[in-house]
Amino acid sequence: MLSATANSVHAMIAGRFLVGLGIGISSALVPLYISEISPTEIRGALGSVNQLFICVGILIALVAGLPLAGNPIWWRTMFWAAVVPAFLLGFGMLFAPESPRWLFKQGKVAETQIAIKKLWGDKKLDSTMTSLRAGGSETAGEDAGWGDLFSSRYQKVVTIGAALFLFQQFAGINAVVYYSTSVFRTAGITSDVAASALVGAANVFGTMVASSLMDKQGRKKLLITSFLGMSFSMLLLSLGLSWPSLAAYSGTLAVLGTVSYILAFSLGAGPVPALLLPEIFPSKIRAKAVSLSLGVHWVTNFMIGLYFLSAVTKFGVSRVYQGFAAVCLVAAIYISQNVVETKGKSLEEIEMELSPAA
Repeated sequence: MLSATANSVHAMIAGRFLVGLGIGISSALVPLYISEISPTEIRGALGSVNQLFICVGILIALVAGLPLAGNPIWWRTMFWAAVVPAFLLGFGMLFAPESPRWLFKQGKVAETQIAIKKLWGDKKLDSTMTSLRAGGSETAGEDAGWGDLFSSRYQKVVTIGAALFLFQQFAGINAVVYYSTSVFRTAGITSDVAASALVGAANVFGTMVASSLMDKQGRKKLLITSFLGMSFSMLLLSLGLSWPSLAAYSGTLAVLGTVSYILAFSLGAGPVPALLLPEIFPSKIRAKAVSLSLGVHWVTNFMIGLYFLSAVTKFGVSRVYQGFAAVCLVAAIYISQNVVETKGKSLEEIEMELSPAA
């Protein structure tokens, strides 16, 4: 609302700052909440549905920008429209149950049982309570400090969480999105909004596929396939933009490379990290470890946005894309050697497997 009614740059910046705070908070809380309230057998699908509707929202926002060409003040209407989903989310959460795992950690056993019944029904009560007790969830008052994240007991899983988001961003997703309009112009697509909408549509389609495969193929396999596909697509983009012998096909190759990259990203590298992190982090450090990992995400996101064009100016876009391809390949190797499969396991089972009691 502040952005929609802004009459100065300062008011606009203030509005965007508040939106940024909300995005930062929700990006850490939403995947954490979903992972803790989801039944084990569909946890992957529900986590990826979150990413799917983020992609749908991005696509709707891109399409909503089309009237800007004929109405320069349309941006105010777009900001007013954005008030609606924000209000619905805030209002809807008033009726959402608290996470049973968080309640149990706080020692609120009676409230835990009420939440379990509301979420999963009476039949799940006994088995879930048994699982929570067997998982050694901490009693009220026990909570990890930031220093605990780097202790020998938790260092490996925290490193994996940070590394996944580091690879996700340095694989070049934002660079591809930023540069996509220029790439599509080489293929004759002159509308920047139409180009962005095509990228958004590819993102939605790939995430839909990921949602259907998450609990069948597993997180690890999707991640490896995704990064290998992104590496191949980056090489295709590089060839289309740099090889003189392919100049006649440069536009087509660049568009194919961009679309295939977005599809590969949305298959695993996009939705999986935010889903996987709350699964692999023990309950004692889960909240802080997810926050730390999402912090890595936003810092690297900012760095790519800040330095990408400078790197292109200095080294050329083809060389930069080759660097992204190398990062994707390294990511696939790292994941194959370090990431565990969490498909079909409860959070308590994963915790006992990765972080046995010290």
